[in-house]
Amino acid sequence: MAERVDVVVLGLGVGGEEVAGKLAAAGLSVVGIEARLVGGECPYWGCVPSKMMIRASNLLAEGRRIPGMAGASQVDPDWAPVAARIRDEATDSWDDKVAVDRFTGKGGRFVRGWGVLDGHGRVKVGDDVYEATRAVVIGTGTSPSIPPIEGLSGTPYWTNREAIEAAALPESLLVLGGGAIGLELAQMFARFGTTVTVIEALDRLLALEEPESSALAAEALAADGVKVVVGQGAQRVEHGAGGFTVTLADGTSHRAEKLLVATGRRVNLRELGVESIGLDPQARSLAVDDRMRALDNVWAVGDVTGRGAFTHVAMYQAGIAVRDILGQPGPPADYRALPRVTFTDPEIGAVGLTEKQAREQGLSVQTGIGQTPSSTRGWIHKAGNAGFTKLVADTQRGVLVGATSAGPVGGEVLGALAVAVHGEVPVERLRHMIYAYPTFHRGIEDALRDLA
Repeated sequence: MAERVDVVVLGLGVGGEEVAGKLAAAGLSVVGIEARLVGGECPYWGCVPSKMMIRASNLLAEGRRIPGMAGASQVDPDWAPVAARIRDEATDSWDDKVAVDRFTGKGGRFVRGWGVLDGHGRVKVGDDVYEATRAVVIGTGTSPSIPPIEGLSGTPYWTNREAIEAAALPESLLVLGGGAIGLELAQMFARFGTTVTVIEALDRLLALEEPESSALAAEALAADGVKVVVGQGAQRVEHGAGGFTVTLADGTSHRAEKLLVATGRRVNLRELGVESIGLDPQARSLAVDDRMRALDNVWAVGDVTGRGAFTHVAMYQAGIAVRDILGQPGPPADYRALPRVTFTDPEIGAVGLTEKQAREQGLSVQTGIGQTPSSTRGWIHKAGNAGFTKLVADTQRGVLVGATSAGPVGGEVLGALAVAVHGEVPVERLRHMIYAYPTFHRGIEDALRDLA
């Protein structure tokens, strides 16, 4: 016999945990189901530990920038404290007891296992069945998308998980994929002394961002000794005692001790039983409306909705779903000002539309660019000051529809631009703001001048 509860949350990643915890705290009977670790990818194999690694590698880079600026330096990388910090501080050795206790402390009931939909309102975990009288929430996230490259399957390649868990540095590393994850890890490992090659099948890195961002990323990686190959997809992978050999479409081969596959993320609905509630198990994502509803009494949040594999999107969607389930007022989902940051050095942050996307939408587009090294703060900063600010304006409405902020703190400067895009602040009003001197965000003012 099924156990009746108010809500069943299937998947306790960032979004699912947020929904489950808030609904439990509101007094509903909530069962939260998770097969792996409560909190999902971000705290254990994603944003948090990777940024610890990047923080460490950036310290090495800053140390190497001392000559000519503040004296002499000798930098000797040591991976041991980085691995220890990830193990002990970030992940508790990949143990989610703290997260489980956080959820159950709010009144939720935690079930460890793989949940499968079994008809409307019903979820099975092994032999147990839970019947949700009020809501089923799906937050099962994504997994690494592994391309069907000849010879790859069955080899001990890395995904982001193995890279994060690495207790020792590889001498050499091949990275398949020139997106955010691949570039962040490539630069980080290179700064610790690993010989790194990045292979991207498309004609530029960060292919969904501005071309200026792609060029900046390529220059930054080259400065750290990373070899970048673009426009050549991997055709064959071989693994042996000497490591990995990857053969490209042009017949050239690249060898390294380890191979990191960072070719995106994918949603897997086939194992969730979505067909039992009339949804397509072959779909690339779960379609939801602006209240996160997939069907009557079924909500979905996070990566599974196809709105980008971002923790901040999952948490944003979770808030909307919670309000809707509780019948509380609040605005619908609005992704016009979706921010994203690639945490390379320089950081590359973007919000809203790129110039290309804006033109494809038929907007009347005007752009402006300010170069960070030409700004007063960039000149002061000197070593490591590469970057730019690019604005994309809709001239008919007189507002920004997109922006990129790249530089030493590009992700932080992005906050002001996200407010401008989200709030549809008139460009003329932005022109007449007071920008603190000398800060990196004065690059916005420089880009506005170029927009004229």
